Amino acid sequence: MRLALAASVLVVSVPAALPAAGASGASSITSFRTPSKNIYCAREQLGKTDMLRCDLQKIKHPAPKPKGCQFGFGNSFAMNAHGRARALCISDSVFDPQAAVLPYGTTRHFGRFACTSKTSGLRCTNRSGHGFKLNRTRYKLF
Repeated sequence: MRLALAASVLVVSVPAALPAAGASGASSITSFRTPSKNIYCAREQLGKTDMLRCDLQKIKHPAPKPKGCQFGFGNSFAMNAHGRARALCISDSVFDPQAAVLPYGTTRHFGRFACTSKTSGLRCTNRSGHGFKLNRTRYKLF
């Protein structure tokens, strides 16, 4: 099962663990969450494609919904290994009750991404220095 990004719609089914990517084209998915259980993330690597997506269960000021989005918008964000992060129009989530906890005060690398968990929220960046900062009140894409 894999994360698929098409026309700003992300479809995902995240099992607890999958085999590592190999010559067969299998994907590798790593799931984690913040201690508050408000932010859940999934990183997928399939060959040279590397993507990180994080969903918030609650956000006070979600991203404004664009025209043409017929699904949920404003609480799901993603980025590739390079380039800017973006809000997603999605019909699913990456919430995984089995996801590992990224403790507050901890920075961890997930392939080409670095994520720091703090009581004030989650900050993730890619190799280009772009990313997002997420918490219950707001989001910031950079």
